[in-house]
Amino acid sequence: QVQLVESGGGSVQAGNSLRLSCAASGDSISRTFMGWFRQAPGKERERVACIRTNELTNYAPSVKGRFTISKDDAMNTLYLQMNNLKLEDTGTYYCAAGRSCTGGQLNGVNSWGQGTQVTVSS
Repeated sequence: QVQLVESGGGSVQAGNSLRLSCAASGDSISRTFMGWFRQAPGKERERVACIRTNELTNYAPSVKGRFTISKDDAMNTLYLQMNNLKLEDTGTYYCAAGRSCTGGQLNGVNSWGQGTQVTVSS
C-alpha cells in the first residue's frame, strides 16, 4: 500500500497561487489513480481533481480552469497547481490513491495523506 505525504500548503491572498505536492512511497503511483480532496472547517470532505496520466485528468466544476493536477512518475510525486485562489478554496487538502476517477472524484480510495492546510484571505 502506498504511503502519501503532502506539502506546500500555506497562507495566501485571494488571486495568488500555490502548488501542493504529494510524495509517495511504498509503491509506484504510475500504476494507480491519484487524486486531491479538500475539507473546509465544518464541512464534509469534497472532491477536487483526479488523474490517471497527465493526459487523463478530471476536475470538480468549482476548480476547473484554475487548478491543474499532474504527476511525475519518475519522482513518484503528485502535484496540484492552484491559481487564482478564492476564499472558498480554504481548507485542508488531502492527496489519495484509489481505483478510478470520474467527474473529479477519486473512487475506491485505499490510501490517504495526512493533509496540508491552505488558507486564502482577502
